[in-house]
Amino acid sequence: MSLVQVAQRATDLDRAAAFYADLLGRGPTARFDPPGLLFFDLDGVRLLLDTGAPSALLYLRVDDVAATVERLRAAGVPVEGEPHVIFRHDDDTLGPAGTDEWQAFVRDPDGNLVGLVEHRA
Repeated sequence: MSLVQVAQRATDLDRAAAFYADLLGRGPTARFDPPGLLFFDLDGVRLLLDTGAPSALLYLRVDDVAATVERLRAAGVPVEGEPHVIFRHDDDTLGPAGTDEWQAFVRDPDGNLVGLVEHRA
């Protein structure tokens, strides 16, 4: 079994498309409006931005959490949690062994919380 799709609420698809394209560094893969569906490909898992979906908490891996937060802050994105270490990976159970897991949190244009995750040696 594998994860196919995650849905996130988006009341304005144009605004959501701009935010997530900037955050992910790539454009949407499909849009169906109506009924109000916008898709991004996250390495084989579909991120569906849906006008009818409930809010979800997404965690997205980034290369440099501090740089990503500063870039988003400069673009006016609300930062809810500054970059900080969550825990150290002693083994490969939840992340690469020997790395610290850093996280930060921002709000998308619909007020959904988005977690940013970096594994740092």
